[in-house]
Amino acid sequence: MPTLLSDLLLIIGRIVTILPLLLLVTLFMGKRAIGELPVFDFLVIITLASVVGADIADPNIQHLPTTIAIIAIGVLQKIVSHLKLANRTIGKLLTFEPTVVVYQGTLLPQNLKKIGYSIDNILQMLRDKEVFDVSDVELALVEANGSLSVLKKTEKTAVTRQDLQIENTDTSISYPVIIEGKIITSMLNNRNLNEQWLETELQKWSITKTKEVFFASVNSNNQLHISLYDDQYVDAPPIQH
Repeated sequence: MPTLLSDLLLIIGRIVTILPLLLLVTLFMGKRAIGELPVFDFLVIITLASVVGADIADPNIQHLPTTIAIIAIGVLQKIVSHLKLANRTIGKLLTFEPTVVVYQGTLLPQNLKKIGYSIDNILQMLRDKEVFDVSDVELALVEANGSLSVLKKTEKTAVTRQDLQIENTDTSISYPVIIEGKIITSMLNNRNLNEQWLETELQKWSITKTKEVFFASVNSNNQLHISLYDDQYVDAPPIQH
């Protein structure tokens, strides 16, 4: 019992001393380390969490080496941040390049596969940007920190119907009807459509097999928008961080 009480008091003491130190080190590393979380900074945060967690949970671990480790990790992160700013080559080696995932309204399947994102991931991230129709997008790219940046097509951003005081009769929202070659029957039914209608629309695009379609959606006017697997060869502009 005395040993248990001693261990508990030791853990409480470590929490009281280590958390203020961790706060100071985090503030020293700067806002960028806790806000954007690029790859290296993410690893730093994970390492700090592991070191602090082990120190608090295991009374047998010496406290002083943990304190030195936290300070050393913070200093290392600060040094690396300065090197990344001073040398662009080093910066590129320590993080990911942005990846174009939508270009001129077309999803790029090869790029999505390369970064491990699904169609659902991109659609959700677009909705977070208040974009509900892929065809409205001129360019969308996944940044080094995993966030999505979106540039809408000019006609969707320059002047709105509200600016011209024109009554809005339609909403810019699309409904997926094909995802990775598979027909979403429930969505077709919801739109009072069927597979025969879809096949007829696909034939207008000279598409005979749904397996050729990476993603297809219909808007509120039941107009079909398609991204093909072959669209992976679309000449999207290179984007660098």
